[in-house]
Amino acid sequence: MRVLAIETASEACSVALFDGARLVAHDHRVIGRGHAEALVPMIGALPDKGRAARICVGRGPGSFTGVRIGLATARALGFAWGAEVLGYPTLALVAAMAQADTPVTVCMNGGHGEWFVADFGADGEPLGESRSLAPAAATARGAQGVIAGNRAAEFAALLDGKRQALPILPDARALPLLAPGLLTAALAPIYGRGPDATPMAGRLPA
Repeated sequence: MRVLAIETASEACSVALFDGARLVAHDHRVIGRGHAEALVPMIGALPDKGRAARICVGRGPGSFTGVRIGLATARALGFAWGAEVLGYPTLALVAAMAQADTPVTVCMNGGHGEWFVADFGADGEPLGESRSLAPAAATARGAQGVIAGNRAAEFAALLDGKRQALPILPDARALPLLAPGLLTAALAPIYGRGPDATPMAGRLPA
């Protein structure tokens, strides 16, 4: 079965096409912003324009805009192709990429100076919920012996100097490393923190 993987929750925009376990083609670009403009052309440049029977997409947490772009694109292609669409936690993909055979803390850039932090076991399964924390709060929380993600080096530097830092970005090519049980048909985004603005209804007096 052909599988298209889409990952847009970070400054990387990443796609990969698999035929069974074989990687057919991929494109991974660190672009910062502009996922909306880059993603569809990247998929279109894959063999058969990326057409697949299954689409797997990162649900975040990460960039609010990037997560929504990835999910919307996956849903649209799934509808057009009659494909199954499954989501996965982006931080779990980063943990799988670490391939540490030991518990891993993932630390990724969040919003407003905070970091998304989550722990994963040696089997790649989450050891709790991801949290959005200021660096000081993350330091007080602590970390596993291996820290992976685009804020891994900063996090490790704030600790005791004994952690191994793996400064990596989520890459769609790593999809086969993900624990299969983390794939879900529930495609709600994982934001990792509350909304920045309070809805008007919530501000009205009782």
